[in-house]
Amino acid sequence: MIKAVLFDLDDTLLDINFTAFMTRYVAGLSGLLGSISRTPAPLMGIPFTKSYLALENRKRSDDLTNHQLFIRKFHALTGIPLDDPVIADAVDCYEREVVPAMRGGIVAARPQRGGREAVDAVHELGLTCALATNPAFSGACVKARMGWAGVVPGDFVLASDWDNAHRLKPSARFYQEFMNALGLTCDECLMVGNDSRRDFPHPDCGLRTIYVGHAWPRRAVWHGPMSRLARELPDVIRRFDGEESNRRDMASL
Repeated sequence: MIKAVLFDLDDTLLDINFTAFMTRYVAGLSGLLGSISRTPAPLMGIPFTKSYLALENRKRSDDLTNHQLFIRKFHALTGIPLDDPVIADAVDCYEREVVPAMRGGIVAARPQRGGREAVDAVHELGLTCALATNPAFSGACVKARMGWAGVVPGDFVLASDWDNAHRLKPSARFYQEFMNALGLTCDECLMVGNDSRRDFPHPDCGLRTIYVGHAWPRRAVWHGPMSRLARELPDVIRRFDGEESNRRDMASL
């Protein structure tokens, strides 16, 4: 029985030029950290890239949160301790005060058509609603992008970020830990996302994905534009609940 719907954020609930946002975000943070460490900001680009790549490494065997691993890798590359209280406070201030103003211009961040309605539909169905965004940012940065998407933290019982996750998408470990935190199993949840690679767990852990992107992934249990999802979501839920009921009936024979 479906008990929860998990939403991706970027290009699912939020229409955004994500590459432009990342460029702006890293440039601003590089300037801040360069000023603190007296290092030219352009020299920060490679350490940032390598630190993010460390998070994506599928051969990871550590039990660090994504944030902890990023701090460790960045320190090894630059000598800058991001967990130093003074530096951490400066970064937190940057993400709370500066990042929310980055939505304009080439970033062009705005609510995805139909996204707000889809979130509301989940609540109207009495289901748990959660935000399973790729956990490569802080909670403050996720909150800023929620605002651009026209949603608020109160819409979700749980939102992923790099302090409460130990892997990035599409790692099955990320999805399983996220659903465990909800007190649910894979077959009790539906994922809604636009990325044909990241929004389908690897390896498959039994989580079914509603796809709202431009491809036609075979694993998708529903595909179409986000603008149509709210209208059709009740039928999708009923279909899976009906299949589960049929399986239980057959098992009892």
